[in-house]
Amino acid sequence: MKLAARVSQVTPSITLAIAAKAKSMKAEGIDVCSFSAGEPDFDTPAHIKAAAAKALDEAKTKYGPAAGEPGLREAIAQKLQKDNGLNYQSENVLVTNGGKHSLYNLIVALVDPGDEVIIPAPYWLSYPEMVTLAGGKSVIVHTDASTGYKITPEQLKKAITPKTKLFVLNSPSNPTGMVYTPEEIKALAQVIIDADILVVSDEIYEKILYDGAEHISIGSLGAEIFARTLISNGFAKGYSMTGWRLGYLAGPIEIIKAASTIQGHSTSNVCTFAQYGAIAALQSSQECVEEMRQAFAKRRQVMFKRLNSIPGLSCPKPDGAFYLFPDISKTGLKSLEFCNLLLAEQQVAVIPGVAFGADNNVRLSYATDMATIEKGMDRLEKFVRSRI
Repeated sequence: MKLAARVSQVTPSITLAIAAKAKSMKAEGIDVCSFSAGEPDFDTPAHIKAAAAKALDEAKTKYGPAAGEPGLREAIAQKLQKDNGLNYQSENVLVTNGGKHSLYNLIVALVDPGDEVIIPAPYWLSYPEMVTLAGGKSVIVHTDASTGYKITPEQLKKAITPKTKLFVLNSPSNPTGMVYTPEEIKALAQVIIDADILVVSDEIYEKILYDGAEHISIGSLGAEIFARTLISNGFAKGYSMTGWRLGYLAGPIEIIKAASTIQGHSTSNVCTFAQYGAIAALQSSQECVEEMRQAFAKRRQVMFKRLNSIPGLSCPKPDGAFYLFPDISKTGLKSLEFCNLLLAEQQVAVIPGVAFGADNNVRLSYATDMATIEKGMDRLEKFVRSRI
């Protein structure tokens, strides 16, 4: 049986593979310290689960509109107006099966074969694969610790060509945890306006910020950039709803309609009763979000301090999300070999940076308990010291 050529062009998810291997080892009774998962370890807040349960009891179990329940689209629009300064209405919103699905729908709706999409590296590993599936070309712009792993306006300007369709902005970032400052966002916005291209702002980690870092949604900076902005977001990270598969895309109506048409012929509506949990998440107290953020802040401080005390490793302090992205080059190992050996020898699971376009780094998630962090850091230090 001959598969479609596009399948061979896409790389399987390394993050999912390593997370699965770590889970398999745990199932065999092996004591694994896993820093691989990109999901909060907290349960979904009770009031959100209760809202979904109530919807089930009220028989909200049938097909719904492909673009999402009207009440949820309205709640998202109100959230974007209030929290992000984005003047969207419900018709500017598409509810999707997770944040990843919102990005996939957008890229399929926008990108033709030969179109270029600018992606700063390190990047979330699915961005370029989605572009490949749409027949486009990913233009990878490499950054490093000297700029906080953030693309500069000069780099963006240099990467733009007549074929450029879209720029992907992710702040707070996966995998680095870095957050663009308001000044940096303004400078990038001006380049986008001058070049008359589109930007998708992936804001899935917007609620997880530290040390006074400020999240600025690029579309809020004026009418010209607003007209060129798409927003991808969801409920997975901020509300610990990863398994609920609830995300959304917001932007100009014509693009949202196109993405909705694609969704209508692929997945159709998102799980109906789950959407009522999302409404509760947005319209209820945000205290649960803050409680989780504070826990992440404590874990970040411990892991960051321990990591940078290990000879041979160096890592800038992240401003958001729940990841650290240390440089491992002084160990003499590239990222995949580093991760495989670390898991085999010390039973610690981390993600190789090659998956994010940075082979001299690895990603550690501190979305786990403090005991695991302490034990895992001890094991990581032992592993690194044996190699330098």
